[in-house]
Amino acid sequence: MSDLFIRKATGLVRSWSVFDAFVYAFFSINFVTLGFYAFSQMYFFGGGMINALLVSAIFLIFEIIVYASLIAVMPRSGGDYVWMTRIFGGSIGFILSITGWWFTLWLWTPVYGDMLRQVVITPILGVLGMKDAALWFAGKGTPLFVSSLLALAFVSLVIFLGMKTYARIQKWSFYAGMLGLLIVIVLLFTGNPEKFKAGFESNSAALFGTQPGLYDATVAAGQAAGASTPLTGGSINLIFVTLPWLVFFNLWPNWGATLYGEVRGATDYKRNFSGMAWALGAVTLLGIVFFLGVNKTIGWDFYMQANGAWWNYYWGYVPDVSPLPVWPYPAMLAVFLTSNRLVQIIVMLLMSCWWFGWAGTLFLSSTRVIFAAAFDRLLPEKAAELNSSGTPVNAMLLMVIPAAFVSYLYAYDVGGFISITLAATQGIAIMYFGTAIAAIILPYKKKELFEASPIAQMKVAGIPLITVAGVVFAGFLGFLLVEWLFDPWLNTGGEGPGLYGISFKNTNSMIYLGVCYALSAAIYYGFKSYRKKGGIDLDKVQAEIPVE
Repeated sequence: MSDLFIRKATGLVRSWSVFDAFVYAFFSINFVTLGFYAFSQMYFFGGGMINALLVSAIFLIFEIIVYASLIAVMPRSGGDYVWMTRIFGGSIGFILSITGWWFTLWLWTPVYGDMLRQVVITPILGVLGMKDAALWFAGKGTPLFVSSLLALAFVSLVIFLGMKTYARIQKWSFYAGMLGLLIVIVLLFTGNPEKFKAGFESNSAALFGTQPGLYDATVAAGQAAGASTPLTGGSINLIFVTLPWLVFFNLWPNWGATLYGEVRGATDYKRNFSGMAWALGAVTLLGIVFFLGVNKTIGWDFYMQANGAWWNYYWGYVPDVSPLPVWPYPAMLAVFLTSNRLVQIIVMLLMSCWWFGWAGTLFLSSTRVIFAAAFDRLLPEKAAELNSSGTPVNAMLLMVIPAAFVSYLYAYDVGGFISITLAATQGIAIMYFGTAIAAIILPYKKKELFEASPIAQMKVAGIPLITVAGVVFAGFLGFLLVEWLFDPWLNTGGEGPGLYGISFKNTNSMIYLGVCYALSAAIYYGFKSYRKKGGIDLDKVQAEIPVE
């Protein structure tokens, strides 16, 4: 067996505790970054936001069962890649996981860069009195590219320093970010609409040079953009229509699954489940509380109108900048309830920690998939080399360098590239679908491995729990994929971008995904042929489970 892999053991160290894994899962469905970002773009739906949040959480519990179970059976770095290649065989697992965890993740880089400027740079510069710099970073093109490069630099640094150091960074970011959010929630629940309207007008003028009548102008622009999403209510059909956009934010409690070869106690199903489930539950509860606070003081309709006004401009549907010339960051809107600059600065600094604790999720999980494939000899062996901190640095570079190029294409919308971004979620969801199918058949395809595992006795009416959960999760993913691909709710009689913007009508998106799958297949079969000439049978390699 030792001759199959590039060395006897991976060399990765179990340096994370279960709490570290919980914090990583908590940040992976980051309420302040991905959450606020997704919510702000969901202004044109008819399903209640709280209702959709709760319904999605119910389905995602089954995702957590699937991943907690697979981790307990095979707690190895590489997650989806290892499970699918060992259950299905090499080609399907490699093609799905390499596309999902490597090629499509480049598309997330400008999103992380956008969040860096919207959550950190612009509001902090604003409250520091640096109006021109704040407004510059809020603009299109070069400001987004610069922010993406800054994000890449930070992400590369924290990953390079290793899992143990990153655990400290995310832990302290978690504590600071939660303190900041607590202050924001208190401000929202102790304020009132009249106080907010006055603070919004005065602070926006002082920080960003807006004109009198900003509140009413924002309402008008938002209404013109079609802002309509309610806080609660909506038919079950409208709620389900809302889900395919909402999950761009919360489909990821399992994001750390590729890292569990470096988590102590990963064979304990209950601990794995608890870490991810508590993360999902905490974020869902925070979302509900925050939404209620927004409704009380900012006003839910105004919040949606401010979002509609911003994105209607940013997506190019109207030529003029929105009345509020920066993204309506909810935490910034909340601190407008006070005119105390010191309080505003402190809260914005604390809230920025949500980005810094989350940023490593951009590539950390992906590097372990690339590492695992290289360890199986399906990529150059250099990609499996570790530095002194236990980081596969070359695997990281395979993420960072292409991501910089993709960020350029996105920032300047070369060839309509900005329309491709959400295709990353499609690619990841297709990979998750493959993993769900692998989970369904695991007890039957790998019977001995399953029966020797900690989850062997967990059954529902005699059927393995992992199989039952896999069926439900695969069904949910199938629904999402159909909605995204066919977008049956396309507006204006089947014309226009539709609700989700990544249907088969988006040829850029389809071409990008097609090229990614073709490239993955070419790498797989190319390396399989190359290794065979060198006397290595990759089918035998991927029949074995590597030692961490």
